[in-house]
Amino acid sequence: MQNIPSVDLRDFLSDNPERKQKFVNEIGKAFEEIGFVALKGHFLNDKLVDELYTEIKNFFALPLETKYSYEIPGIGGQRGYVAFGKESAKGRKEGDLKEFWHFGQYVGNDSKWAGEYPDNVQVKELPRFNEVGKETYQMLEKTGIYVLRALALHLGLDEFYFDQFAKEGNSILRPIHYPPITQEPENAIRAAAHGDINLITLLMGAQGRGLQVQNHDGEWIDAIAEPDELVINVGDMLSRHTNNKLKSTIHQVVNPPRELWGTSRYSVPFFMHPVSDMRLDCLENCIDEENPKLYDDISAGEFLYERLVELGLIKK
Repeated sequence: MQNIPSVDLRDFLSDNPERKQKFVNEIGKAFEEIGFVALKGHFLNDKLVDELYTEIKNFFALPLETKYSYEIPGIGGQRGYVAFGKESAKGRKEGDLKEFWHFGQYVGNDSKWAGEYPDNVQVKELPRFNEVGKETYQMLEKTGIYVLRALALHLGLDEFYFDQFAKEGNSILRPIHYPPITQEPENAIRAAAHGDINLITLLMGAQGRGLQVQNHDGEWIDAIAEPDELVINVGDMLSRHTNNKLKSTIHQVVNPPRELWGTSRYSVPFFMHPVSDMRLDCLENCIDEENPKLYDDISAGEFLYERLVELGLIKK
């Protein structure tokens, strides 16, 4: 397999039961075999995508002292700006060659989660930045809900099983800037090999070489999407909940060839998290004699805290 399978969400959204089942089968097979798909037919339109990239390029072009003013201490980088080299992959001491921003969940004051989620950070210099970020967040969340419904059917669960956990979940939209490389990196790459923490990740901006996925033979393959596609992968929470039936795949963002060192790269992953009290205990129908239970029982909140400590974003 040279690249990742492509699926079309419009099949799932159609009134045709056969097309809907086709989507369920295709995405289920892909997530069992490699953990990644390219998705067409999502809820982002070209105008919104173009405006988002304009806004995030404008933000990362701001002076460093301005960007630093949006770093919020004490919240583990959950909102606002995270500076270059601050985050490292699990098990690595070298910081990744990136800076990023975090938009988080939008809930009303009457939500039970209002007290748990930090407020989103408003960028005063760019009046459209936060509005465009919020709209992108909500369209990716809507797309992710439908993907999870398809996966619920694939797993033999009620179609709406994940809705209760994903709606108002602790999801994060992360615009990333990989700046130009100005000198030989010492054992550091743009994003070192890692698995994602969350249920699923929806990624904008995988149109050029850089993102690589490790297949089950240990080989790295380029994951390159068409301009109208999102790349979607399984995160560790979903892998754990399904007793590794759906596989969280190791992936990385490699440095470009030397002749492209002077260029920036931008990508925008949406990390779809559940609410913190979701149990990630292995589903009973994913455990049998051939597939014994692999993981201890844990909540999503407990698992997230463990991983943020491992990533260096929370100090114990």
